Amino acid sequence: METISVVISAWNEEAKIKRCLESVHWADEIIVVDNCSTDATARVAKRNKAKVFSRPNDPMLNVNKNFGFDQATGDWILSLDADEIIPAPLATEIKDCVGHTTCVGFWIARKNILFGKWIRHGLWWPDKQLRLFRRGKGRFPCVHVHEYLEVDGISGLLQEPYIHHNYENISQFIRKMDTLYTESEVLKLLRTNYQLEWYDALRFPLSDFVKVYFAQSGYKDGLHGLILALLQSFYSFVVFAKVWEKKRCADLEISLDQVSAEFLNNKRDIFYWLLTAKIKESRFIGKKLMLKLRRWYANKQ
Repeated sequence: METISVVISAWNEEAKIKRCLESVHWADEIIVVDNCSTDATARVAKRNKAKVFSRPNDPMLNVNKNFGFDQATGDWILSLDADEIIPAPLATEIKDCVGHTTCVGFWIARKNILFGKWIRHGLWWPDKQLRLFRRGKGRFPCVHVHEYLEVDGISGLLQEPYIHHNYENISQFIRKMDTLYTESEVLKLLRTNYQLEWYDALRFPLSDFVKVYFAQSGYKDGLHGLILALLQSFYSFVVFAKVWEKKRCADLEISLDQVSAEFLNNKRDIFYWLLTAKIKESRFIGKKLMLKLRRWYANKQ
């Protein structure tokens, strides 16, 4: 019978890790890599029968995840974060599939709970993650924070999702954005020899808002969807501003006419995607045709 190890890397997660550990009690082995927490994370993990290893809190989070993989002894590894849980139907599917498959890894859809609500559109669903893999066949590249685990072989897709209790409040979003995620994005952008252009201060955030809210149907999640699209837009602006800061706050001359023209171009893009969303939502053929004509005409202006 194939055995399964669960690997969790955590820092100061005493309030959440118990729920995660209880959801994987069925696993043959549970490993927690404690990133020098200053709270009771390690003690809670030990009380819930996890093998605990202590490591320095590396800013590149996936370094310690890879370390945890190396400690695992199971035939398969399930990689989790402390704020994630495995529902019973997914646990059953995992146990059933690992015994008879030619795949070395599996993608799993992730249900993100943000500000108390399951977000079903935008960036947040189905948000597939490669989390289950045969031991020795998977690693994180450790190039930047937002990266997928890579496996050496064929990957499949499981049907049942797992649950991610993501951002619980705005302060948490801003704190993680500032101290963790945007810093990684800035380094990634600088490695591409990105040339700073003033108009990207507008294009980055507006492009992300249009993508998340209109193109990816974030509007279907109500006020949650609007706030999340705006937060994602702010995230993109902060990335640009931090790159500008890294380049010694370059003093670029910008005319009012240039800014006005840039806003006009972005207005056209927003109007295009607004009409596209309305076309997708309309149930009436006549209205769809009318909206398509408006979109075509606006695109020609």
